[in-house]
Amino acid sequence: MQNQQNLTTHDLDLFQASRAFLFGLAYRILGSTHDADDVLQDIFLKWQMQPKEEILNPQAWLTSVCTRHCIDLLRSHHKSRTEYVGTWLPEPYQHTEQISIESDYTLSTAFLLVLEKLSPKERAAYLLHDIFNLDYQEVSEIIQEQHSYCRQLVARGRKRISEQPKVLSTLPTSHQMTLLNAFRDAVHSHNLDQLKKLLSEDIQLAADGGGKVSAIPQPLIDQPSVLRFFERLLFQAWNELFWEICHLNGNIGFKLYDQQHNCVIAMTFAFDRNQQIQNIYVMRNPDKLKNKRPT
Repeated sequence: MQNQQNLTTHDLDLFQASRAFLFGLAYRILGSTHDADDVLQDIFLKWQMQPKEEILNPQAWLTSVCTRHCIDLLRSHHKSRTEYVGTWLPEPYQHTEQISIESDYTLSTAFLLVLEKLSPKERAAYLLHDIFNLDYQEVSEIIQEQHSYCRQLVARGRKRISEQPKVLSTLPTSHQMTLLNAFRDAVHSHNLDQLKKLLSEDIQLAADGGGKVSAIPQPLIDQPSVLRFFERLLFQAWNELFWEICHLNGNIGFKLYDQQHNCVIAMTFAFDRNQQIQNIYVMRNPDKLKNKRPT
C-alpha cells in the first residue's frame, strides 16, 4: 500500500482488520481476484483521503464503498463478458488456509457461475444478507435502495441459488482428496473404466481459454462425450504436465504446470450427492493464470 504514512496506526489497523472481509465480498461479486485487488486498492485510497471524523461506523463505510464500486465494475464489465470468446469462468482463487466446510460453497466455481446470472444489485444484496449476515436495513443503506426492494432482490437471488442445489453441496476435504487423487491416477494411467466410475452420468466439462489459447467453445455434457474427450486428447496432453493438488475456490483442485514451470491449467470441481464428479471447470486463459510453480 502506498502513502501509508498519511494514516494513523489506528486508521491503518481498522482497514487491515477489514481487508479479508472486503476481499471476500469483492471476489464473490466480481469473480476475479485481479479486480478484487484493484477494488481494495481504490478503497484504501478513499479511506486515506476521507476525513475520519465524518465516519461514524468504519466497517459500514468500507463495506458500502466496496459494494458500490463492485456494482459499478460489474456494469462496466457487462459488454466484455457477453462478448467473451468461448466459456467465461471465474478467475481461480488459491488459498493456503483451510476454509471451514460450511462456507466452502460460497467460493466454489459452481456458486460463482450462478451468481453471474443475477443482476449486479441482486448479487450484492443476496451476498450481503444471506452470506455475510447483514440485516435488510444495512443492505438498504449500502446499495441505496428501499428496504422492500432489497427484500425482493434477496428473494430473487435466493430463488436462483435454490434452483441449483449442487452449488449448496460439498464434500468433506478428506473425501475430495480421495476422489481427486483417484481422478489424477485414472488420467495418468489412461484408465477409462476407472475414470467412468468417478464421473456422474450427467458430468459437464467446461473450459475457459478466453480466446487466448485453444479450448472447447461450449461445455461438454454427458459422460460419453467427456470420456471420449479424455481418451482422444486429455490423457496424453495432461500427462505431459506437472500436477499440484491445492486449495482452489473453497475446495480441492489442481494446478497443472508446463516444463517451464508456468501454470497452464487450473481445475476446480463440483460434486454430486453420490460423491461423484458432477462438473469439471478447466481454466486455460493465461490472463487468469499469472503465476509460476516454485522451482
